[in-house]
Amino acid sequence: MHMNGPVNISRNERLETCHEIASRLHEVYGEKILAIGVYGSVSRGTDGPFSDIEMFCVLSESSESVDFSYEWSAGPWKAEVDVQSADVLLKTASTIEGSWPLTHGPFFSQLSLYDPKGFFPRLKEVAESPTREDFRLSINEVLVGEMYEFVGKLRNASLNGPHTYLPYLAVEFSQYGAMLVGLHNQKLFSTGSMVLPEALELPNRPEGFDNIVRMVMSGELSEPSKIVSACENFWNGLVKWAAEHDYVISTKRIPF
Repeated sequence: MHMNGPVNISRNERLETCHEIASRLHEVYGEKILAIGVYGSVSRGTDGPFSDIEMFCVLSESSESVDFSYEWSAGPWKAEVDVQSADVLLKTASTIEGSWPLTHGPFFSQLSLYDPKGFFPRLKEVAESPTREDFRLSINEVLVGEMYEFVGKLRNASLNGPHTYLPYLAVEFSQYGAMLVGLHNQKLFSTGSMVLPEALELPNRPEGFDNIVRMVMSGELSEPSKIVSACENFWNGLVKWAAEHDYVISTKRIPF
């Protein structure tokens, strides 16, 4: 049977394509290029036969910052090249946000294809610079901006429907809960497919987290009452966990 989309490609073929893309970047950007590297599963050596290609093209700093991506499919494979000036990439690497445990791995493990001035070691150093307070503030933002909102949506759906929304909310509770656990432990997840199982291996997990995660991983999301109960238990565990670790969910009525 003819297979549309990604096809089985060896790691060597994928690396050859990476070098081909790098050569084309040199043709397009010339002396503006500071560094070129591969990130994601290819850089870690964990790419599978259908994995895509993810690359950095770092440009020297200039009067105007550059920040855009090429993303395309060549038929049997897909690639994304982030073209960014050094200042943009360094700022992003130093910033802690809610999905940090999943998004910031590329700043710590690049496969360098071109780096004559040692930019990538500098990038890793900057990525390691945030303080515990930076992580605490990001955790506060996730607790209020995501988890608190999910509880409201959960209770609305439980009361007024549609109950078909509840499985989606369970997934969101699990995913953002894993981000909180990763942020608390300052631990990066290896890849999106491993976020939930890797989070279960980390210490200091809130009560109720394991239960909702295992429900999601098993796909047992057909009973609305069980979903609501699991999410509510996890929320209560989060409130307790936040108080134990000096994270903030509630403030005075109007804080400004």
